[in-house]
Amino acid sequence: MAQVPEDIGCENKKCIAKDECKRQVIAKNNTAREIKEFGGTETKKCGKFLPQESLG
Repeated sequence: MAQVPEDIGCENKKCIAKDECKRQVIAKNNTAREIKEFGGTETKKCGKFLPQESLG
């Protein structure tokens, strides 16, 4: 998996894992250089920024 810079946030409001994602925290605490919306949905996590054991 490619590394993503630590200052890219995510504001994917429909992602099932949005409350446990470090990218969501980065977006909310104003430390993001850039904010994107990654591939999480209502039924699956994007898996990009979550610990491997928590993927679903």
